Amino acid sequence: MSEDFYDVLGVSRDASAEEIKQAYRKKATEYHPDVSDDPDAEEKFKKIQKAKQVLTDEEKRDAYDQMGHDRYEQAEKHGYDASDAGPGGMGGGPFGGMGGGGGMGGGGLGDIFEQVFGGGGGRGRRRPRKGRDLRTGLEITLEEAYEGVEKQFTVERPEECDVCDGEGHPPEADAQTCPECQGRGQVTQVQQTPLGRVQQTTSCPRCEGEGTLYSETCGECRGEGYVRGEATLTVEVPAGIQDGQTLRMEREGAPSPEGGPRGDLLIDVAIAEHEQFEREGDDLRYRLPISFPQATFGDTVEVPTLEGSVEFEVPDGTQSGETFRLKGKGMPRLRGRGQGNLYVKVQIVTPDSLNEEQREALEAFAEAGGDEIDVNDGFFERIKRAF
Repeated sequence: MSEDFYDVLGVSRDASAEEIKQAYRKKATEYHPDVSDDPDAEEKFKKIQKAKQVLTDEEKRDAYDQMGHDRYEQAEKHGYDASDAGPGGMGGGPFGGMGGGGGMGGGGLGDIFEQVFGGGGGRGRRRPRKGRDLRTGLEITLEEAYEGVEKQFTVERPEECDVCDGEGHPPEADAQTCPECQGRGQVTQVQQTPLGRVQQTTSCPRCEGEGTLYSETCGECRGEGYVRGEATLTVEVPAGIQDGQTLRMEREGAPSPEGGPRGDLLIDVAIAEHEQFEREGDDLRYRLPISFPQATFGDTVEVPTLEGSVEFEVPDGTQSGETFRLKGKGMPRLRGRGQGNLYVKVQIVTPDSLNEEQREALEAFAEAGGDEIDVNDGFFERIKRAF
């Protein structure tokens, strides 16, 4: 048996719609594939989305409770909207009475699908489909990714036509019943399968499920019912988000041509390059320039972080290219589980020119080490290679 939707979200069977939504948000945050470390995160996230979709829809939830998980899944697997099956569900067994003469008055699969799709007892039109999802991009700074930020942005998307109020035709247009579906908005197809005759009802292609044809179309939207518009929205970007991750704003996508809910808006987040830090996951990397004496004798220096500068002790004898870790000074981890680290890579910088006193001191240093060299003859290049 598949996992029950209530178990997936971790709620009781009498949970309210608000409790289900809260449980969904918590689970979705935990198992979103872009942020979760769970190897099965993608599959779990899909189950969470499906559970929320069913349990927050009153009709679907009623059908789910009456039919049970497996029968409900079987119905949807074969393309049937189980929420249209009515209070009686789909009869006995996974598909109701599918055998010849059993359970459904002897009608077999044909009668079952008539009940599921409303044949004979009314129009039984399926629930309007959701509008399509839209996608846009949003660039933020590394500081904004560190703190979390509310960002306002403008997106182009289809909007309901103001001229025809989304109807697709002028109010004064003449209407006539669609001859293809006789005003039902649906047409029925019958197919012979190994399981018997399957009767399936779909939206009428001529009137697009309206059941009515009109003598004119709206000149503004050309009969579509919506036009291209702009919407100004605000999105909450969580602290710790990474470059390339996607945020979802529910019901901010394209409108449904069938009058259903809007689709969602997907926001691909890009983080601008930073002049001081390089990011690697939750960690940051910084190059710290120091002088040859600082590397030799050690020193206390200031190191920048995204929270402000901190003091850092450079040990004596530090080598160029050596890396030190500042624990907890990196990026915050999503879901509030601590912070990454800041890795400081030391780079010894040699001067471009020396005064006479500095030159003499370095020559003495070289001679004390057994080297007879001229500081004008590649000495600093040798220092660079040494460190």
